[in-house]
Amino acid sequence: MTTVEPAPRLPFERPNALDIAPLYRALRREAPLTRVTTPAGDPAWLVTTFTEARQVFGDKRFGRSHPAPEQAAKISHAALQAGPTGDYETEAREHARLRKMFVPAFSAPRMRRLAGRIQELADRCLDDMAAAREARPGEPVNLHELLAFPLPVLVICELLGVPYADRARFRRLSERIGVLDGGDDAQQAMAEFMAYTAALAARKRENPEPDVISDMVAMQAEDPTFTDEQLSRQAAGLLFAGHETTSGRIDYGVLFLLSDPSRRDRFAADPEGQAQTTVEEILRMAAPGGLGLVRYAHEDVEVGGVLVERGEAVIISNAAANRDESAFTAPEEFDPTRKPNVHVAFGHGAHVCIGANLARTELRIVFSSLFRRFPGLRLAVGVDDIEVRTHRLTGGVDTVPVLW
Repeated sequence: MTTVEPAPRLPFERPNALDIAPLYRALRREAPLTRVTTPAGDPAWLVTTFTEARQVFGDKRFGRSHPAPEQAAKISHAALQAGPTGDYETEAREHARLRKMFVPAFSAPRMRRLAGRIQELADRCLDDMAAAREARPGEPVNLHELLAFPLPVLVICELLGVPYADRARFRRLSERIGVLDGGDDAQQAMAEFMAYTAALAARKRENPEPDVISDMVAMQAEDPTFTDEQLSRQAAGLLFAGHETTSGRIDYGVLFLLSDPSRRDRFAADPEGQAQTTVEEILRMAAPGGLGLVRYAHEDVEVGGVLVERGEAVIISNAAANRDESAFTAPEEFDPTRKPNVHVAFGHGAHVCIGANLARTELRIVFSSLFRRFPGLRLAVGVDDIEVRTHRLTGGVDTVPVLW
């Protein structure tokens, strides 16, 4: 009797914060796509190769919706990326509408205009770091709490038109909706999050301002098919993604730069001149989360010699694809001079992350400012001592203790 080995279950075990799970490399050597079990216990395909990741991202036969949602594989029990989203019949139309609304708000020219304000906010966070150090000389400062978390929150609040004073509230909600096994509590938190953004939108209807939620309200006035539920869900998603993902990349970028003192010294010698290429390498290698991005096949599609049948779930591991030796020379090495560096940290094709320009602008400013201000920054603990939040959709860490 032949014994069938169970498909490995996500998220895979990783050795430390900076390395991804070795199993990704082993699976990639076997095939571009392999069978896995999702955190929710359902079957899915996992993409670990660069070429096939780009293919799935760019193929219109894959989507976030499902032709029969009640039959779809569940990914997790979080409130986000738990399974299919949107409507199968209208997904393409909804995507076009949202891109039309959001592209101007997150465009590269607007980000360049916003850069001065991001610099002011970054300097404020660095002042807080310095004050914390002065208050307790010789003790480590938690960079996550004083820079990596508050800066993206300040920026996304300003862009969306969300009161920064509410940060503790939506931080708690973000933490609850992103728990992989959150279940009913995650769904309740999502309902509370949407009620919060719906109340913000109602205020913007009375007093519109130059922010993204006001833009969404204005579009709703022009297009009544854009419902209150859709608006509040999109606003909640933007607020969640706008601070969670960038926060993780600030933490991980600091860890990559400080894990090698010579690497830190080279960057600190010319932070502005090296910021752009260093940020791209941070984006390529940083892998705060242990899952990936989810798509469902809308029809039978062959990917890497594997037939993905209509309705099957595909999880694209950006982290594994970005360390594919067929696409990158010495992919496991952090090389801040790497050119070209055409990674898939933000996806690829029509669904590339709308916030990519914002994230790049924030990261370039924060790393150049941080190491110009504190060139002798160093970790207070070893990388192996920093715990990864494996129970969270976005992963990440809670502490980055530093000294200078």
